[in-house]
Amino acid sequence: MNTYDWLHNLPIADMDSQCNVIEVSFNKGTRKDFYRNTTVHLFEKGDLITVEGVSGVDVGEISLTGEIVRLQMKKYGVKEGNPDMKKVLRIATERDLEQRGINKQREPEAVIRSRAIARQLKLDMKISQVEMQADGRKATFYYIADGRVDFRELIKVYATEFKVKVEMRQIGARQEAGKVGGIGSCGRELCCATWLTEFKSVNTSIARYQNLSINQTKLSGQCGRLKCCLNYELDTYLDALQGFPNDCDQLEVAKGRAYLIKKDIFKNLMWYSLPDSNKQYPLTIERVRKIKSLNRQNIVPEELEAVEVVSTKPKEVEPAFVDVVGQISLRSLERADKKRKQQRRSGPPQGNQAVAANQGGAQQLGQQQKQGQNRANSRPQHQQQRHSGNRPQQQNPQRKRENNGNNGNNNNNGNKQAN
Repeated sequence: MNTYDWLHNLPIADMDSQCNVIEVSFNKGTRKDFYRNTTVHLFEKGDLITVEGVSGVDVGEISLTGEIVRLQMKKYGVKEGNPDMKKVLRIATERDLEQRGINKQREPEAVIRSRAIARQLKLDMKISQVEMQADGRKATFYYIADGRVDFRELIKVYATEFKVKVEMRQIGARQEAGKVGGIGSCGRELCCATWLTEFKSVNTSIARYQNLSINQTKLSGQCGRLKCCLNYELDTYLDALQGFPNDCDQLEVAKGRAYLIKKDIFKNLMWYSLPDSNKQYPLTIERVRKIKSLNRQNIVPEELEAVEVVSTKPKEVEPAFVDVVGQISLRSLERADKKRKQQRRSGPPQGNQAVAANQGGAQQLGQQQKQGQNRANSRPQHQQQRHSGNRPQQQNPQRKRENNGNNGNNNNNGNKQAN
């Protein structure tokens, strides 16, 4: 909720007529208030100062100074001569800043503990945030509740638990989203966290005026309510809809009764559908008024005479073929080529390549054996006998050992019989 000071470059014409009220922000800009500068210091935006608080002091950052403060006070209805306005004490010292840092560290623990206490007391409320004063004498509890909550007992428990003066403030879901902050669906920071201070009511009829589909997921913001930005263009749509007839929801034609589907304010067309068809027919405003006047005279026209909608979107031109051979080098393919060459040089293939190589070698060996058998069968018989006769018979060494063993046993048996 920052305000741009567009009057900071203007020179001061009269020191007596200068605005002595400054705007001070607390807790990273979530809370702002006006304070009277009774000191002799001329403060600038961004200075840390110590101001009067509730039963103590508080430390804040200056957000606005000069003539722009008077405009802000007029906007919020604050009088410059209000005697109850709190005062600026001094520039914040190191002790003030150190004490504020210590008390700010208590806030997360206070939120958890305060929620547990509210749950124990069975109160239908949610503690959203706890803000500690810089001197630690006061704590403000921001809560969300649908209805009225009787927290008299809760305040006593909080005062006993945290040893501070307790202040309860009820906020809505939109105020909570503004305190938390975030990025909207448009890609920009939330309006309620930057500049939007007044929240107007938003309902689904606003979406219907703008021909938006009633989809709660798309129309809801981070607060769970309808987006505030739906109100931004509502006046423009209402002005454009004044040129459309209001009593033309149904038209009678020869094919049946046509029902109004939507109004296109950008093309000044009204879309109708017939009961026996799912097709939608765009009609001009003049044609709709003419059909309606004929229906009042109990005349039913033959057709709706729909117009042809021409798309204004430019056609995408397909790019012509361009020969880019030699202009683009794919490093990944070059690396794969180098890797493949290195594998070929280093050794035999591995994995699937090795299996394929073994299968190829086995097939080649089988073919050689078949060729040898065919050659042997094609020789004449006398050549085969000659080769077999000349070739010495080779005996298996294992059979030779068995024969020698049998001969030895036979000789032993012969000797025993002789004896």
